[in-house]
Amino acid sequence: MELITIIFLSSGLMLGWSLGANDAANVFGTAVGTGMVRFVTAAWICAVMVTLGAVVSGAGASDTLGKLGSITALGGAFTVAFSAAITVYWMTRASIPVSTSQAIVGAIIGWNFFSNTQTDPAVLTKIIFTWFLCPILSAVMAVLLYRFVQFILHNVKLGLFQLDGYTRIGLLVAGAFGSYSLGANNIANVMGVFVPQSPFTEFSVFGYEFSGTMQLFLLGGIAIGVGVFTYSKRVMMTVGNGIITMTPVLAFVVVMAHSIVLFLFASQGLKEVLVGAGLPSFPLVPVSSSQAVIGALIGIGLYKKHPIQWEVAGRIAVGWISTPIISTIVCIFTLFVVKNLFQQQVM
Repeated sequence: MELITIIFLSSGLMLGWSLGANDAANVFGTAVGTGMVRFVTAAWICAVMVTLGAVVSGAGASDTLGKLGSITALGGAFTVAFSAAITVYWMTRASIPVSTSQAIVGAIIGWNFFSNTQTDPAVLTKIIFTWFLCPILSAVMAVLLYRFVQFILHNVKLGLFQLDGYTRIGLLVAGAFGSYSLGANNIANVMGVFVPQSPFTEFSVFGYEFSGTMQLFLLGGIAIGVGVFTYSKRVMMTVGNGIITMTPVLAFVVVMAHSIVLFLFASQGLKEVLVGAGLPSFPLVPVSSSQAVIGALIGIGLYKKHPIQWEVAGRIAVGWISTPIISTIVCIFTLFVVKNLFQQQVM
């Protein structure tokens, strides 16, 4: 692989690191925030499962981003990923759980503006619709799960230590499932723009075909894992305790609701089953882990009439609104610099 190719891919790896530092932290934020799971344990499980989800099931959501903007130059792909990564990094520095999905979409739109490429309104509408649907669906899912868990606990008498043990196991299982779903859904944000120019060639391992796209997603998954270990703890604590006061059982409900929602928007297999049965299916779109977990938190808070820190929630909402706008502006400026100062082909 040429050195210039490695340099260009570095922006995708930086974006993966940013996702791990911010969005991936949401998978275990409530568990770590309530003290039920140690940060190091959460980080290891998250890093392994998010990489596995990226490699095994990451192709579906990346196709939608490709329809939003087909970036044919490696320099352009580098700049788009770099712009999104810078935007997410700034928000992470402010301890705001922003959306990597919104950052990459904003950057792609910036590239479309710069290259005079039309943004497909149908694809953009579908993506924006999921930004509203994701937190609402997560809130509803959290309430339904909470009622189910309460029904189980009411009919199955557990001692305090038994409940504590089962809750810890439940949080670990939900976190592992959520990490896998996050990798499957959000790896498109990290490496999707590089797929048309993938420098890797397909090879076989024990009869299993390892495509160039899967190799890209493996690198992205590893970068996410590094982000989880090195910079995610601050955001975990914001998500875990910043909006409502959490209990271990509520933490399990929030993580599981968030994980199911991410899986719904990532699973090609589930989509095929629903379509085959003549049922409506969820679009395979990268959605925000932050939106899913915070939607679940607010849903539970409203249902249980818990005090909600609306100031914190409002600050996060401002981050969601500003993220795609900032990313679009940063991308247009950066494309100009890369093209004119560094003389690189970006379109």
